[in-house]
Amino acid sequence: MKILQSIALISLSAAILLASPQNMQKKGNKNPELKEIKQTAKQSSKLLLKTLGSNMKKNMKAGGPLQALDFCSKEAYTLTENVNKELPKGVSVKRITLKERNPANLAQKDEAAVLKALAQLKSANVVLPKMVVQKVDAHTYKVYKPLVINKKVCLKCHGDIQNKKLKAEIEKRYPADKATHYKMGDLRGAIVTTIKK
Repeated sequence: MKILQSIALISLSAAILLASPQNMQKKGNKNPELKEIKQTAKQSSKLLLKTLGSNMKKNMKAGGPLQALDFCSKEAYTLTENVNKELPKGVSVKRITLKERNPANLAQKDEAAVLKALAQLKSANVVLPKMVVQKVDAHTYKVYKPLVINKKVCLKCHGDIQNKKLKAEIEKRYPADKATHYKMGDLRGAIVTTIKK
C-alpha cells in the first residue's frame, strides 16, 4: 500500500509541478496566452489579498481578534464581491479551502482535487508552486495561488484558540467550523482566479 501511495504522490507532484507556470517558462514555453492568464491572475489575487488583508489588519489593530472575526463574518464576502466588480469582464476571484469556516469558501470538485494535491505536496515537504494554472475547457482557466499560514496573528483565530470568548463567538457564528488547529507554514487554502475568454 505504501508503494502505491508513493507512486500516487509522485504522479500528483509531477502533474502539479508540470502545470505550474514557472516550470512552463523554464522549458522555454513562450505561450503569450499563458503569460496573459498568469498576469491577470496575479493582479486579481493581489487585489483581493490587499483588500481583505488591509481591512483585517485595521480591525485587528482596532479591536483585536473579536473585531477581526466580526469583520470577517459580516464584510469579507461583500468585499470579495466588490473586488470582482473591479475586475475585467470574464474574471472572478475567490478564496477556497478544504477546512472551511464559512461554507461559501469550501472548495468544489476540481478545486478540491487541486487543493488536495497541493496539501500532499506540502506534507511531503515539496516547495509549493506560486501558481498552478488549470485549463478547464477551451475558454476557461482557473489559476490557484496557494495560501500558507505565514503570520502568527493568523493563528489567533485559526490555530489552537486560547481566548475562550473568541472561541465561543466563533462557535456561535460558525457551528460547523473546521478552520482551526493550523500551525505556522500550514497550507490554509488558495485564491482561485477564474478567467473566461
